Order: sequence, then structure tokens, then C-alpha cells
Amino acid sequence: MRTFLLLASRAEDVAADDELAAFLRFGGLDPDRLHRVRMEAGPLPPIDLDDYAGVLMGGSPFNSSDPEDAKPPTQRRVEAELRPLLDQIVERDVPFLGSCYGVGTLGVHQGAVIDSRYAEPVGPVAITLTDAGVADPLLAGLPRVFEAFVGHKEACAELPAAATLLASSPACPVQMFRMRRHLYATQFHPELDAQGILTRIEVYRHAGYFPPHEADQVAARVRAGDVSWPHLVLRNFVRLFG
Repeated sequence: MRTFLLLASRAEDVAADDELAAFLRFGGLDPDRLHRVRMEAGPLPPIDLDDYAGVLMGGSPFNSSDPEDAKPPTQRRVEAELRPLLDQIVERDVPFLGSCYGVGTLGVHQGAVIDSRYAEPVGPVAITLTDAGVADPLLAGLPRVFEAFVGHKEACAELPAAATLLASSPACPVQMFRMRRHLYATQFHPELDAQGILTRIEVYRHAGYFPPHEADQVAARVRAGDVSWPHLVLRNFVRLFG
């Protein structure tokens, strides 16, 4: 069985390690089958895509749609280093699943419009699959409508011309899309359960996703959700490409 690559960009160790544990758990992967690269920690090392069954990308505090001069130096470096790697991933149709930040990175790379029009507050939302989503093998076994955790300041307002829309939510028209055969991006978080998002609420309490004094209300909204189906997306990705 082959190894997967996880591209991470969370500077906070608590959030970064919790994310790694979630991808392992819900992907059904042993630790030796998931190689994490923390892109924010230093220059991206040489990556030979032939070494991996597929590429996973976690969420990020970075916003792809921020003006270039407003982005911190670390984000500008990460994005510059990601572009040639994405060139290879797209050209070769290497299995790719980007969670949240994946919409911004893959979307921008492929000509999507990413902006703040369809931001969603932290919490569970109802995700509805399109007909193409129902037919897609990555979403096999999921119901047509299911709850998933979201929390994002930007989203895809216009899909790339060659993209296929797979899922939407009432406040965010693009919750998941596919490019070519094997390139996927989700706005929702298939790697998050309630405890995982509660950890992020604490870590990012002052990051602008919600007023800090409302953290307890946001946490209560999270605990009231019934989020279990999205994890199947990760399990399917590993099953299909591993």
C-alpha cells in the first residue's frame, strides 16, 4: 500500500497535529502511510509525486483572495512554492483532495473566482450533492443531503470553466468541485468531527472567524450538529487511490 502526502499550513502545533490525527483517523491510514509537509514552517522540500498515491491538503488561516500586498510573507512564499507543484498535479491528474484551503488554491490555479461573497460562519451546514456528485465515486455511499462542518472567510464564486460542481449548501453555491478525473476540492471539512472543530474554535478564537466573545455560542452550535457522513469522503479517497 502506498503513502499519501499531506500538505499542511497551520502554524499552531495544536491545530496542525490535530489535523494530522484527523486525516489519519478518518482516512483509515497508519502513520507510516501519511507524510506531512508543514509548508508554513520552511521552504517546500523537493517532492517527487511518483512517491505518493495521492495528495491531501488541509485547511489554512491563509485566504487566497487577499490582495497580494496584504498577505504575510509566509503565505506569499507558500503560494509561490505551491504553483509549480500544482502545475504537475493538474497536468498529470494526480489524485488530489483539498479541504477548504484546497478550494482557494486549486480554484485560483484553474481560473476560479475566489472572494468573500459566500463566506460561512463556523458550524454545521446542510450539504446537497448535485447529480454529478451522486454519480462521483469519491462520494459513493453518502446521502444526497448531509451535514458537514464549515467556517471560511472566502469561497468559490465562479467555478473554473472545466470544473464539475459536485455539492452546494444554501449559503455557499460551491461546496465541492472536481477537475479532470482525480482533482477534488471541498469547501466543507471532511476531516473534522465535533472535537476537531472545537479545538480550532479555541486556537482561532481571535482570528476573525467570529467575535471572540461568541466562542461559547459557536461551540454550542457545533455540538448540536450531526456530522458523520463527510468522513466517508476521506475513506473513499484512500480506498480509490491507495
